[in-house]
Amino acid sequence: MARAAGADGWLEGLPGLVAGLEGDWAIRVGRPHTGGSGAFVADATRADGSSAILKVVIPGLENTAANEATALRVVGGEGCPALYRYDADRGALLMERLGRPMFELGMPLRRRLEILCDTAARIWRPAPDSGLPTGAEKARYLADFVARLWEELDHPCSEKVLEHALVAARRRELAHRDEKAVLVHGDVHQLNALRSDGGFKLIDPKGLLAEAEYDLGVLMRGDPVELIAGDPLERARWLAARTGLDPVATWEWGVIERASSALLCTQIDLQPLGRDTLRAAEAVADLSMS
Repeated sequence: MARAAGADGWLEGLPGLVAGLEGDWAIRVGRPHTGGSGAFVADATRADGSSAILKVVIPGLENTAANEATALRVVGGEGCPALYRYDADRGALLMERLGRPMFELGMPLRRRLEILCDTAARIWRPAPDSGLPTGAEKARYLADFVARLWEELDHPCSEKVLEHALVAARRRELAHRDEKAVLVHGDVHQLNALRSDGGFKLIDPKGLLAEAEYDLGVLMRGDPVELIAGDPLERARWLAARTGLDPVATWEWGVIERASSALLCTQIDLQPLGRDTLRAAEAVADLSMS
């Protein structure tokens, strides 16, 4: 991911950057975490002996450390980890350490979706003066991203998938209303849901002011094999009914999120997720929810 973002120099300088944060924040950095793609993440111990997580975001990615820090401050530990320290120049955050990810717990899909919906809903709140990007901006970004990667990767899926995503993105862009937008997490899935005091919190918030349905669209993107093994439209209806939101907006955000994620996974060779998500995008390209 760092190389795809043109951040080779950042990779080379990362040991020195982490050492500098250890000194400045009086922390001891321990075991790095694996499995993530957008940042260096490691356990840390604070001067008082308490546990924390150090995260240093790869520069040049769409999800900036600044937006994440803003989102964490807005929610104040409700539904997301508490933020202890933030360094804008170095893209570094020091946060509450949480427990095991949902991914390791082997929960059935329906139960996972229930918990993820409920946890995301704890984050949704107005934040009009936060300076975060809007859902309309996100829709335009995703449309441009999908069109560009589709060309760069030499058309790894059908033009029908591309057009389906672009139409959905345009509809969600036009539907955006600042006065109705709420803070959404932006990447709700089981790898980002970690145990906390008997429940869960969501790490890695994107920091976005959008329709709450955006987060449900991410849940439509996930578990692509299970999605097409059942009725994809039924998942959108169920998610919307669970949260009292709009199934059409849920479906359309899912269409654009699925296409963009599939192409990104293909670009960085994150397999078999890329292939599975592309298959799901092809399978739903003829479907629409009205």
